[in-house]
Amino acid sequence: MLTRINDWVTKALMVFAAILAFMLCFLVVADVGGRVIFNSPVKGTPEIISLSIVIICFLQSGYAIRSGGMLNVDSLANKFSPRVQSWLAVFGAMAGILFFGVVFYGTLDGAAHAWISGEFEGEGALRVPVWPAKFVIVLGSGLAAFSYLLLLLENFRKALNGELPVQSSSQH
Repeated sequence: MLTRINDWVTKALMVFAAILAFMLCFLVVADVGGRVIFNSPVKGTPEIISLSIVIICFLQSGYAIRSGGMLNVDSLANKFSPRVQSWLAVFGAMAGILFFGVVFYGTLDGAAHAWISGEFEGEGALRVPVWPAKFVIVLGSGLAAFSYLLLLLENFRKALNGELPVQSSSQH
């Protein structure tokens, strides 16, 4: 049940990130066109794009984990028995939980500060608020850590049963 909910949420966030990336294409074209044709770029484009790239990456992190899209070097692990492969997957999931847990914890204060202080990026005509990107980092890293926790639990069960590890949601 939790796995299905997590998979649905991470997939929905991935779709939202893809739509955001698609919309950024139009902003870049408008900025370049305005710069070349009218000698007037779209104001705030660098700030919007730099914050949007962070948002896109962290919105997709949970889905990348659940779909098996995260970096996974298994050329050595494939030489071992299914049980050992599953234990290695458990260890990898623990490392993922640790990494994204540290990112989650480390960005909580920055996100709260950005919200409370009204932190902006950019000067002049367009100032872009920073808090959405900082809260997406918190959300994305929290979901990523949770996704690794689900993977850890699944692979722990597989390791105890001597089965091959779960690598992606398509194998559930």
